[in-house]
Amino acid sequence: MKKIVLLIYFVIISLTYSQNSPQGILEGIVVDNNSKSPLIGVNIFIKDKNIGATTDKNGFYQFKNISVGTYTIQFSYLGYDKVTKTDVIIRPQRTTYLNINLNSSSVELEDVVVESGYFTEIDNKPLGTVNFSAEEIRRAPGSAGDVSRILFGLPSLAKVNDSRNSLIVRGGSPIENSFYIDNIEIPNINHFPVEGSSDGPIGILNVDFIEDVNFYSGGFSSIYGDKLSSIMEITFREGAKDNIQPQINLSMQGFGAAIEGPISKKGSYMVSGNMSYLDLILDPKETGGAIPRYGDAQAKVVYNFNENNKLTFLEILSIDQINLDYENALKTELTNVFGRTDGVTNVAGLNWQYIWGKSGYSNTSLSHTYFGYKRDYSETKSKNHLFANNSKENTLKLRNVNYYKLDDNNKFEFGFETKYNFSNFDVLYEAWEDHYGNATPRLYVDNKINSVKSGIFAQHRMKISERLKLEYGGRIDYFQYNDHITFSPRLSLAYEFNNGITLSGSAGIFTQEIPENFLVQNDKFKDLSTPTSNHFILGISKMLGETTRLSLEGYYKTYNNFPIDPTQPNVFLFDQSMIDGLFLNHENLVDNGEAFSRGIELMIQKKLAADFYGLVSASYSKTRYKDLNNDWHNRIYDNQFNFTFEGGYIPNNEWEFKLRWIYAGGAPYTPFDIVKSTELNRGIWDTENINSKRLPDYHSLNVRVDKRFYFSSTSLIVYLSVWNAYGRENIAFYQWDEKENKLDYQTQWSTLPVLGVEYKF
Repeated sequence: MKKIVLLIYFVIISLTYSQNSPQGILEGIVVDNNSKSPLIGVNIFIKDKNIGATTDKNGFYQFKNISVGTYTIQFSYLGYDKVTKTDVIIRPQRTTYLNINLNSSSVELEDVVVESGYFTEIDNKPLGTVNFSAEEIRRAPGSAGDVSRILFGLPSLAKVNDSRNSLIVRGGSPIENSFYIDNIEIPNINHFPVEGSSDGPIGILNVDFIEDVNFYSGGFSSIYGDKLSSIMEITFREGAKDNIQPQINLSMQGFGAAIEGPISKKGSYMVSGNMSYLDLILDPKETGGAIPRYGDAQAKVVYNFNENNKLTFLEILSIDQINLDYENALKTELTNVFGRTDGVTNVAGLNWQYIWGKSGYSNTSLSHTYFGYKRDYSETKSKNHLFANNSKENTLKLRNVNYYKLDDNNKFEFGFETKYNFSNFDVLYEAWEDHYGNATPRLYVDNKINSVKSGIFAQHRMKISERLKLEYGGRIDYFQYNDHITFSPRLSLAYEFNNGITLSGSAGIFTQEIPENFLVQNDKFKDLSTPTSNHFILGISKMLGETTRLSLEGYYKTYNNFPIDPTQPNVFLFDQSMIDGLFLNHENLVDNGEAFSRGIELMIQKKLAADFYGLVSASYSKTRYKDLNNDWHNRIYDNQFNFTFEGGYIPNNEWEFKLRWIYAGGAPYTPFDIVKSTELNRGIWDTENINSKRLPDYHSLNVRVDKRFYFSSTSLIVYLSVWNAYGRENIAFYQWDEKENKLDYQTQWSTLPVLGVEYKF
């Protein structure tokens, strides 16, 4: 760390020549959101400088010689909703690109005074949808530049563990989420992915590449399928179009570098790489003795053949390693296993955007996803071998989504997608004793799968009157491996009152096939039904001034057809990955598992318009499941009550001060049977008290301070982030220490200061 500090000092001192007021450029293109055709004569206004411009015949605008700093930009056009973009950063001798999609005005109502434009990214989307810009993600305390961790402040997410960025959405599980970048599906955006799940400890994505994020916590459109809980839409920005722009950065995710620049006059590129350094700053006792080492690389290349055809190439690569040898495992109090993890994840894809004309456009993507697993673990106490995984999963996916505007009252989305899965599952589960003391026989899975998943979908957005909107649609999915066909209808309504309050409701059926690494364990599992969830959502929203939005939403979700192991009749298997870090083997499964989740969520979000921004959220929820004995139990993510306050003060262009405080009710857990555990020298759960106890309540404060330096042609951000600032000892879980034959526990992260650097030159 001393070398890092010296490097920062050297960079600052070496830049001896700086202007009194370095300047940059702002430019972009404004298009119709429904057709992607350029809009002529759009008014663009920089609030902080009181200067304006208009777009030309190509929808292009430009501001030259703008002093460096952070600005708020407004876009207005007759017949379209106003858009206001905050956190627009102008850097020395660089061009900031800000492309805007405008929606045609859906309502022209009397008595509606507030017309903000600060939340237009979530207009015409389900009420629970939230949007974050790249700058909001970058500066969020406790996020470490991880797009998943910024969502922890939302009322729809349960609080799990500091060491993981698991998205537990409205009583779901990490299996039930998916991610899309520029119309290309990324099944898992984390290092050290849990097979068959979206779970992981730390994100892959370079936040500097992100333009914005839309997160759907339920009731999402039928253009997305095979997921039960949530969808995250991520848009990567395009690279610099005028000159080559390199940068280096240091963050919680590691040390990295990036470069971007133009490709002739028709395109651009961005490439970045990152390597971890967590082994230098983390306490092994807080990671179970295993320090992760990892690296990642990503790229986006854009080429515009003409004004109607654009081709995008996307590449996301990660390489992961954990090595916990036997000697280190013996020294670590809470590690009952030792072994090694090596993994490679890669997603590469092309997306072709074709603009038909004034009526619509289409996105068609072709992508390949690869997961390579190499994991081998043994028991520390006995040295008995437990588990080995050498699987390789490949998926080829074609996806087409079309957007068509019939008229101002009728808009359609429709398309298809098909996946070809050609994978080799090579997994050895040695005989083991489960948490209840039941013997599980040895299983070796050597199974190749060649199967197709296909789906067609359509959605109609209809304006019935000036105040009432209806959206309905559905999708049909087919899975060749088990010959399943499912139908998922969805419906939503929204009514806007004359006082600015919007009342909305939605209902829908969502289906998701059982992960393939489950299905290949036994040919009989093909007969299991497809898990299904029904969503019922009702909410209201209101603007509290120009920059602040309040939303109150209630939901009820039911789950059916979930797999249960008769030898573990009390266990909800889709939660198992959170307990064991992987999905274990099962000799027999039945499909009559049921669950429900219900809750109410309040959120007040204020965008950065002047010096302050913030978000306050609170939720009360209940999530339970029914076992094979028809008894109901709490699910392990049932925090019940969550509260978050986060915000920031940005007094000028040089300093930023931010904090996030999270409070969550204790998560349920099953206590150990002390007598049996002591007798067997192994942790045995008390089957009479499944998830009946709760961990102590969780709370933690994360703070962050940023300092910006602007030079004649470069810029530097240095920040100090402190996680768990007041040192709360939050318990992650209780565990049986087999070396000492006693009950013990593992804590979450203690106070952790992190220094970050971002240097653009």
